[in-house]
Amino acid sequence: MISKNVIIRQIVDQLTEQLGALAGASRAMHADASDEQNKAEDQYDTRGLETAYLASSQARLATETEEALACYQTLELRKFRHDTPIDLTALVELESKGKRALYFLGPKSGGLEIRHKETEVLVITPESPLGQELVGKKVADRIKFQTRGAA
Repeated sequence: MISKNVIIRQIVDQLTEQLGALAGASRAMHADASDEQNKAEDQYDTRGLETAYLASSQARLATETEEALACYQTLELRKFRHDTPIDLTALVELESKGKRALYFLGPKSGGLEIRHKETEVLVITPESPLGQELVGKKVADRIKFQTRGAA
């Protein structure tokens, strides 16, 4: 099984990579928004305004990524026993219809997929629907979880 330290290291690596890409995209958007060619030619020309909105969204996403990165860089991993309720930093294995899946309950960045060798782990947060169902449960507890799509 994959160690939580490996998971955290890969989350930090992915967030660092995302932050670099977002910073570059944000700089490019800001440059485009203030470019002379994007000045409105008439009252219906919104290219500059649209580019400014995109730049603002990129900057907001970069800030969220920075916060998540800082959170994971200082995250203390808890050790869980069979009788310990699921909470932040738990690595949870779920079985459904004969298939097993691993989930890491993290404070931010739900949806990140971590791959190490042949193991795949999906980061979820306590605020996600699955995270809400898992928090407080213990080993061998059952949950009933409805997903969208084919059953």
